[in-house]
Amino acid sequence: MEKPTVALVYQAVQALYHDPDPAGKERASVWLGELQRSMYAWELADQLLQLKQDVESCYFAAQTMKMKIQMSFFELPPETHIALRDSLLSHIQSLKDLSPIIVTQLALAIADLALQMASWKGCVHTLIEKYSNDVSSMTFLIEILTVLPEEVHSRSLRIGANRRTEIIEDLAYYSSTVVTLLMTCVEKSGSNEKMLIKVFRCLGSWFNLGVLDSNFMANNQLLMVLFQVLQRDETSTNLHEAASDCVCSALYAIENVDTHMPLAQQLFQGVLTLETAYHMAVAREDLDKVLNYCRIFTELCETFLETTVRSPGQGMGDLRTLELLLICAGHPQYEVVEISFNFWYRLGENLYKTNDPALHGIFRPYIQRLLHGLARHCQLDPDHEGIPEDTDDFGEFRMRVSDLVKDVIFLVGSMESGGAAARDCPYRRALHQH
Repeated sequence: MEKPTVALVYQAVQALYHDPDPAGKERASVWLGELQRSMYAWELADQLLQLKQDVESCYFAAQTMKMKIQMSFFELPPETHIALRDSLLSHIQSLKDLSPIIVTQLALAIADLALQMASWKGCVHTLIEKYSNDVSSMTFLIEILTVLPEEVHSRSLRIGANRRTEIIEDLAYYSSTVVTLLMTCVEKSGSNEKMLIKVFRCLGSWFNLGVLDSNFMANNQLLMVLFQVLQRDETSTNLHEAASDCVCSALYAIENVDTHMPLAQQLFQGVLTLETAYHMAVAREDLDKVLNYCRIFTELCETFLETTVRSPGQGMGDLRTLELLLICAGHPQYEVVEISFNFWYRLGENLYKTNDPALHGIFRPYIQRLLHGLARHCQLDPDHEGIPEDTDDFGEFRMRVSDLVKDVIFLVGSMESGGAAARDCPYRRALHQH
């Protein structure tokens, strides 16, 4: 391929998006793909971003930059790295209001550059120092800080284990600075929904990487803001989902509870306050929020599973966590209880391994109530005709229930009345109902 002009590249992008002839679109797609693989792509993508002609050409250019940095970073001599970084930062600042998808592509390009550019020390510190005092830059700054931890384990990046370790240590060092910045954003933006969603997404990303200091987080106002958002009836669906994702990420991050005790206690108490909000969501028939709460309750139970089995009813082995899941099992939609299945499998497995009759006795009533709830869900409508299909959603749900029953039946079957009690249980009849 000979080096094309930027005008020709722009023309091809227009054909890709707007040519009414499918053959024309296909030709443009093939040609642009070839261009992206060439060395000319670096310079031409940069020129397209400078032109700022329209969303399509800027998106193509931003995507090309991200792709080249991910797959072909070795093509660039080290002395060009700083110029590339400065150029990308200039582009994201000038294009920040054009389209969120362009901001995301450029943020990914900057993050992938930072992870591969060993000479860019303390990139988080550099970015926060450069942009945190400019309110208009906050949107893209938080976007970069969101994708940076997500890209650390990206398979597209050719970085070795030593470099990854170095990056993670660097991000851990600046993690508290990031959280402080996020809290400042919340204070400045008040109840701005879009900003809160961005803040929660970013915080969740840092929880997922596992680098946040749990003592620092336990006393941070952001946790309080998270639970306040989840407790409010008027919280929108999108904000509710972002807050729920963040809490689930936090619970997953403290799975080794004993080493994260202060944060574990705060999250434990915070989730227990959401029961009333769950009932309000049920009353309003807001299934999206109901599913979010059930995800949070399930993640809580998963995180504290070992503690619950080790010291049931004491401290963070509080059995109210199981009560929350059983409340969800009572919801009329079977999709809600299905979220918790993995936890019940794991609980059954843990109790089977311990083989302690006294311990089994503590958990048996909870398993019995779960089985009765599942029996109700598995019953067919009175007006149903014929044999249910195993391949539809409801049929697959009944199969999963059957698998779960097999894994926990030993707890119910070990009652003094033995096998007869298990045989007569209503969930068996429900499962085999035709």
